[in-house]
Amino acid sequence: MVAETKGVARTQGIVSKSLRRRLGRYWQLYLLVLPPIITTFIWHYIPLYGVLIAFKDYKPKLGILGSPWYGFKHFTWFFNRPMFAQIMWNTVRISLYSFSTFPCAIIFALMINELTNQKFKKTVQMISYMPHFISTLVVCSMIHMFFNHDQGIVNNAIAALGGTRHHFLYDPGSFDHLYVWSGVWQGLGWGTIIYLANLSTVSTDMIEAARLDGASRWDIVWHINIPTLMPTIVILLILRIGNIIGVGFEKVFLLQTQRNISASRVVSTYVYELTLGAGGSTAYWDTSAAIGLFNTFINLILILITNTIARKVSDFSLW
Repeated sequence: MVAETKGVARTQGIVSKSLRRRLGRYWQLYLLVLPPIITTFIWHYIPLYGVLIAFKDYKPKLGILGSPWYGFKHFTWFFNRPMFAQIMWNTVRISLYSFSTFPCAIIFALMINELTNQKFKKTVQMISYMPHFISTLVVCSMIHMFFNHDQGIVNNAIAALGGTRHHFLYDPGSFDHLYVWSGVWQGLGWGTIIYLANLSTVSTDMIEAARLDGASRWDIVWHINIPTLMPTIVILLILRIGNIIGVGFEKVFLLQTQRNISASRVVSTYVYELTLGAGGSTAYWDTSAAIGLFNTFINLILILITNTIARKVSDFSLW
């Protein structure tokens, strides 16, 4: 027993000495890492105690810790709401539709990479990046202008071709298409940056060797470029699935009308209706926190499942 205690103490002393030596040798690097660690801890971890609101009958006068315990009643209240099924279906439907456009950035990056005229290539990249810097408010204003029933350029074109004008902004069936494809237009170019950076690491000697062996451009794309992109694709795919029910609030809210609300009411806008939409009432702050926690929990489960599957079927995963 004494020998084991001495062995453990000796091991701890060696580890402590090695740690001090490492800190002394690389103290500049550890000093650089310290500010982001402190910032992350202060602004991301300390506020997590606010999650307790989801399990309490929150009273502003009593504070978070002083409010009475409420258990899972806020969650059951949300699950038993008549519109719960519709809200979740709208959220999942829009998210899956957006997720289906994931390959667009990959295809666009492969197309840009195949351009041989460098001046034209840079021009295409610059033009495709521009929409990313347009604010969501401006994008939604453009949608309202272009798809206006009476004066919108889209309806004018339909009428000029002999078609019938359509109320795109009022039609619940058109909401998903407007939301998703405007997002593709806005983020397509920006989404290619990481893929193009990855493709730039492909060895030119490998490509030249493939061409000498008679490989076509399609063969090079399929057997060299795509395998090079696979680690990046898998990581981004996992992150995308982990946010599959995280439909953003701003764009949905700005495109929402009384006539398309049956298709556009999602979790985030419903939380807004409960709190700020009710004149800033504190009556539903705890319920809104419960809904947000439920949303986060589902996303966490999805990202864990996807990462596990990716680790088993390939060599790439988040951890």
